[in-house]
Amino acid sequence: MWLFNSGITLMDVIMRILAVLIIVFLVLPLHECAHGWVAYKLGDPTAKMAGRLTLNPLVHFDPLGALGILLFSFGWARPVPVDASNFKNPRRDMAITAAAGPISNLLAAILGGLLANLFGLFSFGAASVWISTFFSYYIVLNIGIAVFNLIPLAPLDGFRIAESFIPERFIISYYRHYNIITLLVFLLLFLGVLTIPLVFLENIIYSFVIWLTALPFAFFA
Repeated sequence: MWLFNSGITLMDVIMRILAVLIIVFLVLPLHECAHGWVAYKLGDPTAKMAGRLTLNPLVHFDPLGALGILLFSFGWARPVPVDASNFKNPRRDMAITAAAGPISNLLAAILGGLLANLFGLFSFGAASVWISTFFSYYIVLNIGIAVFNLIPLAPLDGFRIAESFIPERFIISYYRHYNIITLLVFLLLFLGVLTIPLVFLENIIYSFVIWLTALPFAFFA
C-alpha cells in the first residue's frame, strides 16, 4: 500500500490525501449524481424521489468506499437507486445509466489535466511541485476509479453495461453463482493477477488524457 512505501515523501502523502478528499467530496457525488440524472432523463425518477440528484457529499458518502480510495486507489460512494422497469428499453437504458458514472470520472480527469496545464503556465515557486503532484494523483485516482467500475462484476457499473449484451440465460446463471464469482475476482485482485491488465488500461487512458489536455496549451510552449 502506498502509505507504507518508503520512497514517498511527506509532500506526496499530503497531496494524495488532498486529492482523495477532493474526489470523495466532489467527484464521487458527481459520479452518483450522473447515474441518477441520466436515469431520470431516460424515464426513471427513483433517484430524484430519493433525493439523490444532488452534489451534497453527505448524501453520497460511504466510509468504506472512501477508505478504499485512500488505501487502494479505488473505491465507491453510496449507489443511487435505479428502477430499470421505468425505462423504455431496460437493458439499453440501464447500460447508458451505468456508463454515466465512469464517464464522469474520465471527464473529471480531463478537467484535472486542463487545470494542471493552466497552472503550468505560471510560476508558483516551490509550490509548483506540490501543485503538479496533486494533479497527478487526482488524475490517476479518477482514472483508477473509472477502470475499477468498468470491471464486469455486479454491482459495479461494468456489469450493468455488459449485461445489456449478455443473453438473459447467462445472466441468470451468473447470479446463481454470484458469490463464488465475486470471491474469485477479488482473490485475483488480491493476488495481483488482474493488476497487470487493469494497470495497463489505466496507463493507456492516463497517457491519452495527458496528451489530450496538453493540446490546447501546445502553442504556449
